[in-house]
Parts: sequence; structure tokens; C-alpha cells
Amino acid sequence: MAIDIAKEEIVPLVQVPVRVPRQRGGKKLAVSTAFRWAKAGLRGVRLETIQIGGTKCTSVQALQRFFEALSELSYAEPAEERRRAQDVARAGQELDTRWGRRSAGR
Repeated sequence: MAIDIAKEEIVPLVQVPVRVPRQRGGKKLAVSTAFRWAKAGLRGVRLETIQIGGTKCTSVQALQRFFEALSELSYAEPAEERRRAQDVARAGQELDTRWGRRSAGR
């Protein structure tokens, strides 16, 4: 979803640390972190931005969407990891069957 400047509260990226909760130990988020979220993203999710003149901006609503997407990923990861481990185990069993190997404990 694109940022709609008519409907969303625009925030320069340099002010993002003021808008998010403090990190562990009471530290504010580094400004460079907000720029990294916008450029490279985090776990495949990028923070939406808009260029207004010479200022790179985001919106409070875009921050909300960014954090919601990250939260959804964190809930999905354990299931994906479990599925991946099951796939690896199945592939190992299939290889053992094809090559006629028998492993102890299987």
C-alpha cells in the first residue's frame, strides 16, 4: 500500500526514533535503523517511504503496517521451521530407502 499524504500523518525518517518505543535498556532507536528499514527492510519487509522535497518520509500508518507485517512473520516462523525440519527428515528417509540404507534408531 502506498502512503497517502492526504490521509496519513507524515513523519520524516529522522523523527521515527521519537515515534517508536524505546529499545532494551531504554535506548532510543538509531536514526540509521529507520533508514535501513526503508532501504533494505527487515526479514523481507520494507518500511514504506515517500520523498517530499529533499526529505525522506514515512507515515505513522506505514509504521503500523510495517510492524504488523513483522509481527505476522514472527508468528509464522515456528510453523515454517517445523515444516522445514519435517521435510528434511522425510528427504533423509527417502534417500535411505532408495539407497537401501538402514539407520540405527529409525
